[in-house]
Amino acid sequence: MKRSSVLRKIFFSTLYLSTFTFGGGYVIVTLLKSKFVNELHWIDEDEMLDLVAIAQSSPGAIAVNGSIVVGYKLAGLPGVVLAVLGAVIPPFVILTLVSFFYTAFRENLVIQSLLTGMKSGVGAVIASVVWDMGSGVVRSKEPLLIAIMLAAFVANYYFEINVIIIILIVIAIGVIRTLFREHRKGAKG
Repeated sequence: MKRSSVLRKIFFSTLYLSTFTFGGGYVIVTLLKSKFVNELHWIDEDEMLDLVAIAQSSPGAIAVNGSIVVGYKLAGLPGVVLAVLGAVIPPFVILTLVSFFYTAFRENLVIQSLLTGMKSGVGAVIASVVWDMGSGVVRSKEPLLIAIMLAAFVANYYFEINVIIIILIVIAIGVIRTLFREHRKGAKG
């Protein structure tokens, strides 16, 4: 596929997904996966999970971070620029319009009912993201990864440990694990 065609597809895909995604970054992650893994087959599922992990652990909005890592993976720096523009333009336009009509929206019963109904759909999509990512970790059949996933959930949900602390601990575990594997590989070789 021609580079210009790939860049155009990245821009319009992220623009479309960002325009019709309600509920935050985790919702767009599922849609990015559907588009680039399931539909276009440009990224495999394991690689998408890695990209999502990078996007989640980076500062900033996950929708933008997800677009950055996917855009970079597919088309380098031009892919990043177009993916970010596609992800940022719709919320910018929508929030600008909403801010002009905020009072009318706040007091409109139909809009309030619409937003209340959307919360249920957003919850279902977020549950779908958790299921997809969690089942990918379980399918890996690596006991350490499964234990880390469960421990992170328990630490956050039951002990209310800040997600940033959990991410930093998991990063440290990943670095130690990689260094240990490389050391063992070097000792054998």
